[in-house]
Amino acid sequence: MLRKLCLLFLMMIGWVAVGKAQLVKEFKATERDGFDMVALEFTSYKSATQLKRTKSSDPVYIHGHLNQTNILPVFSQKVSNNVLQTSLIHKNVESENLGKSITSKLFSGSSDDFDHSWNVGLSTNFLYHLDFNLGMGKSDFDLSNLTISQLKVKSASADVAIHYGSDSPNQVQMDTLLVTLNMGSVVINDANFSNAKKMIFEVNYGKIDLNFSDGMHNASHIIAAVGAGTLHVQLPSDSFPIKIKMRTTAMCKTSLPKYLKTLEKGTYITKGYKANDPRLMELIVDVGVGSLTVE
Repeated sequence: MLRKLCLLFLMMIGWVAVGKAQLVKEFKATERDGFDMVALEFTSYKSATQLKRTKSSDPVYIHGHLNQTNILPVFSQKVSNNVLQTSLIHKNVESENLGKSITSKLFSGSSDDFDHSWNVGLSTNFLYHLDFNLGMGKSDFDLSNLTISQLKVKSASADVAIHYGSDSPNQVQMDTLLVTLNMGSVVINDANFSNAKKMIFEVNYGKIDLNFSDGMHNASHIIAAVGAGTLHVQLPSDSFPIKIKMRTTAMCKTSLPKYLKTLEKGTYITKGYKANDPRLMELIVDVGVGSLTVE
């Protein structure tokens, strides 16, 4: 009897260990020539995702830990029209609907309670075009020392942070930096380092924190919109040419710095504003319900 109980106990321990085991997956794009750009499409339905520069000379290196192994990711790569097209698709074939995802985030026991984690490593030797589709989770993008022509992040429910870990701005002019969320937060530090012509940040429910440590070197158009929540914008010195258009409602509390001058109703400019300045930053801020703070 004792031997049977011991055996049962060992089997139970084994089942727990298997249940908690993680599957480690690694993917690499190993081509080094024959293309001018690397396009990465990354799709994950529930994960914590980190992107940063890697010391590897491979164009794309992805390392993942999967808590649930019933759905395996699919990685592909090919060179077409001078572009190395890479793709990692990790979709839940029983996909959770949006309502369930948001409910899970609101009532989850931990903000870090995600099924999977991904580390995406990019090389300094290539130009990148990046598209991320995240169903639910959180993501951290350190863009320092990388050359990026486009970054788009779309998610149902996520917290997204984009920053530069070192003072190493983008070496090319980025066409578009875009983050759209149904629910969550967007935190952008040193947004000027992106050197982006267009920046679009939209959150239906949540917050946007947009920081410019300095002015832009080229003309830029920026849209920051929150349906319900908070929007905070930290501007560079007022010696830089900046024009701000505000779209708010009576249900939005607004705070603006005193140094801004009124150009027309709902439109403000800095001391350094000139309509024909090649560095002009045109910013549209839009909040429905909540608060808007510009500093």
